[in-house]
Order: sequence, then C-alpha cells, then structure tokens
Amino acid sequence: MPQHFVFGLMAVLALVPASVAAYGRIGADRPVRPGGLFWGLLFLAAAGPVVWSLVQLGGIWRTGVSATLWVSIASCMVLFLALCAATASAWRLSPLLLPYLAALGVLALLTAGSGGTVLRPSAPWIWVDLHIAVSVVTYALLTLGAVAALAAFLQDRALRTKRPNSLSRALPSLADAERLQMWLLSASAVVLGVGLVTGIAVQYLGTGRVIAIDHKVLFSFAAFAAIAGLVAAHAVSGVRGRRAARIALLAYLLLTLGYPGVKFVTGVLMG
Repeated sequence: MPQHFVFGLMAVLALVPASVAAYGRIGADRPVRPGGLFWGLLFLAAAGPVVWSLVQLGGIWRTGVSATLWVSIASCMVLFLALCAATASAWRLSPLLLPYLAALGVLALLTAGSGGTVLRPSAPWIWVDLHIAVSVVTYALLTLGAVAALAAFLQDRALRTKRPNSLSRALPSLADAERLQMWLLSASAVVLGVGLVTGIAVQYLGTGRVIAIDHKVLFSFAAFAAIAGLVAAHAVSGVRGRRAARIALLAYLLLTLGYPGVKFVTGVLMG
C-alpha cells in the first residue's frame, strides 16, 4: 500500500471521531457546550489534516487537486477551532461541517496522484505566497460561511413549517446562524478582495498583463460580487433568511468551481 495513501487515510480517520461525537449530540433537547472530550476530538480532527498537509507539501506548493483539498480541509479546521473558541454557538455547526470535511478528505484520498506539479511561477515568490495564503484563508472563511448559511436555511425552514427536528435542535438558533453567516461572509468579502488584488499583482509581475481572463478569474469575481452584494443588501435592507442563505451557498459554489473545481476537472477528469 503506498505510503501517501496510508498517511492520507490516517488524516481522514482523524476527522471521524469528532464527526461521530457531533452527531451523537443530535437529538438532545438542550444541547450544552461540549466538554474536554469533544475539544480534544476537535483538536485531533484539525491536527491530522494540518500535519498531513505540511508533510505532503514539504515547503513547496503543489498544484494537484488532492493537495489543494487537504490544505482547504486543514485551514477550515484551524479557523473552525478559533471560531469555536471565540463564540458561544459556532461549535453547533459541527454536525454539518465535520462530515462534509471528512467527505472532502475521502475525495482527496481518492484523487491522490492524479495530476499536479510543483508550482514554479514567473512572479516573485513573496507575491505568490501571499496570494496563495490569502486564497486559502478566503476559501476556508467562505466554507464556514456556507455551512452557517445552510444552518440558517434549515432553521428558517423548521420555523416556517413549525416542524423542528433533531438536527435543527442541534444547530445554532436562526439568529446565531445568521449572525455567524454575515460575519464570516463579511470577512470573506474583505479577504477575497485582497486575494483579487494580489492575483492581479502576481499576473502583472509574471507576464506584464494586468489580468488574464480564465475560468478561475471569472468564478472568483462572480463569487466576490455575490458576497459583496449580499453583505451590502443585508446592511441596507436587512435581507436575511432563506434568500441570504441561497446567495451565500451560490457564492460558495462559484468559488469552489474556481478554486478546487478547475483543478479537479483538469487534473482528474481530463487527466
């Protein structure tokens, strides 16, 4: 069995205990803030992908879809840990977030070795590293924002139909989910804006062109327009509920198509 498959499988398995613990809380009438065991499992779920990402990259950036997914999973878990420590309700997103990240880990495991090369840009490395770091943080923030939007959507539907279920009881309240959603989307808009600027700088320093229109650029600008428009609409008219959740999920879909989606098509489907 290839060594990279074993390490990747261990990183996926690191996500499983926290996912199981999160689902174990579904059905409780009054979910209480978790204790030390859950935080330990959450730390393990973050440590596995982070360590494997660092080992896999080895100090250099790789363009493969598997490496991209692992970096995304690791960054999401690190930010989720910080968000849980900073807020009282973010941990209740774990029944939605952790299984999703585990599924991404399985996809990363299955696509290991399909395409991808060492990145050798023509622009200065400092600008390339900055752009990549900003892009990774953006995608992690928007992933968490999309999960919060999905939680808000489910809570809004449960309230409208007057049929709360075990999952809706485990998730943050509608007010808390919407608060997390807008905070994360606002941060995503700012960081994505910085990412677009650094991307333009990398393009100009490497080729002399201000911008090169491709799928990634189009999807990124469309995602920025959707996020910024939603944040502005929320501030002006207070748009919220299912409409806001749908726009947030659309923005996440657009950025997913532009970030790992293009890599998946070129590296796996076309490779």
